[in-house]
Amino acid sequence: MSRLKRLPVRWRLATISAGLTFAILLLFAIVIGLFTARQVRSSFDDDLKLTSVDITDRLPPQSSIVALLRFDQGALLQVVQQAAAGDAVIRVLEPDGDVIARSVGAPNLGGPTPSVHTSNGYRVVTRPISDEFGRPIAFLQYAKPMAHVEHTIRRVRAFLFFGVIAGTVLALLAGLALARRAMAPVANLTKTAKQIARTRDPAVAIPKPAADDEVADLARTLEEMLLALDQARGETQAALDRQREFVADASHELRTPLTSILANLELLNAELSGEEQEIAGSALRSSRRMRRLVADLLLLARADAGRQTRHEPLDIGAVVREAAGEAAPLAEGHLMSLEVENGEPLAVEGSADELHRLAVNLIQNALVHTPAGTAVDVRARRDGPDIAIEVSDEGPGIPADLRPRIFERFVRGAGDRNGRAGSGLGLSIVRAVAESHGGSVELSDNDAGGARFMVRLPAVPVAAAVTPPQPQAAP
Repeated sequence: MSRLKRLPVRWRLATISAGLTFAILLLFAIVIGLFTARQVRSSFDDDLKLTSVDITDRLPPQSSIVALLRFDQGALLQVVQQAAAGDAVIRVLEPDGDVIARSVGAPNLGGPTPSVHTSNGYRVVTRPISDEFGRPIAFLQYAKPMAHVEHTIRRVRAFLFFGVIAGTVLALLAGLALARRAMAPVANLTKTAKQIARTRDPAVAIPKPAADDEVADLARTLEEMLLALDQARGETQAALDRQREFVADASHELRTPLTSILANLELLNAELSGEEQEIAGSALRSSRRMRRLVADLLLLARADAGRQTRHEPLDIGAVVREAAGEAAPLAEGHLMSLEVENGEPLAVEGSADELHRLAVNLIQNALVHTPAGTAVDVRARRDGPDIAIEVSDEGPGIPADLRPRIFERFVRGAGDRNGRAGSGLGLSIVRAVAESHGGSVELSDNDAGGARFMVRLPAVPVAAAVTPPQPQAAP
């Protein structure tokens, strides 16, 4: 039963149908086989009886057993041989069982018995020979081999057996065909469901069968469910879009008051002294961190809201050089190398500010999260149809538990080499900028066991004058 449950539905239906057909045909074959065998044997016995009566009527009448013994044995044998046509055998017995005459090859058929019986493979019928007074003076035994009857019965049984098997196979095939046809609407629903799962489009029309049956009701129910899910998704997407718009607008609006606060704190820090200057300096540093965080959030919010900044041709090699120069103060104690492919400019279409942020975040991530003395290599080169920015280090690498979430927002490692933890937005900004420029970023291990970040951006034809990146002010 457990194996049957593991079969597909159409095979289960076909198997059950074939099993019921087999049981019905088997019962029918048993009844027909028993009835046919009984009828064949009965007909065979009736034929024996009729033939024995005909042979008895052909014998000359005798008045006594003595007269029978005096009968012309040649004439008696002639009658017996004529009557024993084919494979039939005949014996004429005295009442005490002695043989008076018999056909050629007649075996011992036993003594006279009033009923039809079987002896030595023959079906035997005994017929009395009476005188004019009705007294039996002899007995005629007429017999035929049972092989013919058994052969006929075996043929009938074989026919019934193959009929049962053929009927079961036909029932299985017919059941499969009917089940496949009956399951076709379900298969169409499954195909549509897979398409919806692949495309994530619940607006796909659900196919409905022509018949108004349970499958049609299921199709209507699924269609109503998908419509409700589509409406719920639309409402959720609208809420998310509003939220992203709000975050983007709020982050943009925060930049102006923060700039004013920073300017005032810088002036105040320059005018104060002593403990008051330390307090102002601490506020200034906190405000600068806040400005960097707001800038990061604004970039991510714009990416989420689909707001694309102005893109123009630029040399990514120059962007990487400037980013490395900006991150140079963090490279103290590190062995940082910069390699930009010579020749034509590494031209891409993009935003200079965002690509600068991408390169700075990658380089700072390698410098901050590796111990002093670690080699950090920065490369910019062509990679087929793409421009590749590669930053690798020989540090301890990325922990295995962080790898699947390394580009998610607010995912922080154990902290930098001084024990400080960042905002957790640096690598998420790298991915957002790369994807907004039609590129990608991936993490792998370098040969020394450290981390390697590879950003690929689609290259564009080198313009007559590639727009140089604007100088970036340190936040």
